[in-house]
Amino acid sequence: MSAIDLVIIIAYLAAVVAIGFWCRKRQKTTRHYFLAGRQLPWWAISGSIVATETSAITFVSIPGLAYSRGGNFTFLELVLGYLIGRIAICVLFIPAYFQRNLLTIYELLRSRFGDGVRSLAASLFIVMRTVADSVRLLLTAVVMSSVWQAFLPNTDRATAAAVSVVCIGGVMLLFTAVGGMEAVVWTEILHVGVYIIGAVAAGVILIGSIHGGLAGAIAAGREASKFRVFDFALDMTRPYAFWAGLIGGAFLNMSTHGTDQYMVQRYLCTTSARKAQLALLVSGVVILVQFIGFLFIGVLLFAFYQPSKLATYAMGAAAAPFHSPDEVFPDFIIHHMPIGLAGLLVAAVLAAATSPSVNSIAATALSDLYQPLVRGRSDEHYLRVSRLLTVGAGIAQIGVALSLRGQTRSAVDTALSVASFINGPILGVFLLGTARRGGPRAAFIGMSAGLAVVIAVRFGTNIAWPWYTVIGSLTTFAVGALIPEKEHAPA
Repeated sequence: MSAIDLVIIIAYLAAVVAIGFWCRKRQKTTRHYFLAGRQLPWWAISGSIVATETSAITFVSIPGLAYSRGGNFTFLELVLGYLIGRIAICVLFIPAYFQRNLLTIYELLRSRFGDGVRSLAASLFIVMRTVADSVRLLLTAVVMSSVWQAFLPNTDRATAAAVSVVCIGGVMLLFTAVGGMEAVVWTEILHVGVYIIGAVAAGVILIGSIHGGLAGAIAAGREASKFRVFDFALDMTRPYAFWAGLIGGAFLNMSTHGTDQYMVQRYLCTTSARKAQLALLVSGVVILVQFIGFLFIGVLLFAFYQPSKLATYAMGAAAAPFHSPDEVFPDFIIHHMPIGLAGLLVAAVLAAATSPSVNSIAATALSDLYQPLVRGRSDEHYLRVSRLLTVGAGIAQIGVALSLRGQTRSAVDTALSVASFINGPILGVFLLGTARRGGPRAAFIGMSAGLAVVIAVRFGTNIAWPWYTVIGSLTTFAVGALIPEKEHAPA
């Protein structure tokens, strides 16, 4: 890398912070701070959803899945499930979200099941999102630590990763705390443009660097069975198989995009349910095309590095010659991209990382945990608390990211398994509310049962993570529907 690359990286981070300060003057109320005045166009929301769903995990980790020994395109089975889940969200959930003037979706649970269930769901969201986005932040540090070492070769990799986590987390925290949700959405539109340009540039450079060009890469991919899409094996221990992807992916997407404040808050920033539905469905098509593209970059990386020619390939690390699949694409970016483009690619990774959830965590903490305890204060007071909660959420994510350093598991597996683990019971209780089954006691017991069963499955079996949301949500729904409810739900 060169000084030009470093200038590009710094310029991108400065642009992100500038957008935050540009949006600051409109952050006069908590509603604008969290919902951007509910005036954003549907296409901006759709782009924000794409940027949020992409993240550094997609940009770095998905190519590593296809690159690794035995890796292929079976991840797309999960994406097909995502599309089914989006349709279900448009039918079951989005219309209900626009019937009331909501700040968070967990307010619906209070009206149906009471404060206890609302607080439990909100707390689970905060924990899940903090851990999942800490993984995203940590993955970005993998790339940035390589940048540090490119300019300061004697820097210890662990130290470089720690400094990177703090720097990137600090930028994320600054523009979000200052500019609110409006800054988040508009910076995400910038992110989409940056990482798409970066990914296309990487693909072109890779094709030009591979012996035989595109045809040679496709031939190498076919020889290694990289283009396999469907795996119909009835094996619940495999995360990327047809039924796990179709069913598990649908339930996971219903939870992450339908009952997760991080995503639903974006829908609430537009003017109507119809526009929110349009934004979600269009984003699904873009995401499918995007995942195909990133998996194909993994095949190009496989043809470029030719790991199958290593003498130890069959028995060594799955991502040989690398320690982890997440190191493959960053290595190419840092060491093989031309001057200027390397900086653009690193900026693209940063773009995918700085789509923060701290605003959504703060909204949930304020509306569902703080305000029920501290009532009757002015909106100015709640706005000040909102900013403090945003800062606290950011510091927590930085801390968790630092504690997770050293893991070798693919980041996309880690992040999605965390989401699958916790989101199932939340989805289950929303399904109870939609079906108008059970009451406060039944919902609380159902969620507790769902969590207990998922914990048992996670630590007591080898069942793959796409099934966690299915198991957790259906357990919650079944237990909650079967328990007789003697008390009435609060008005």
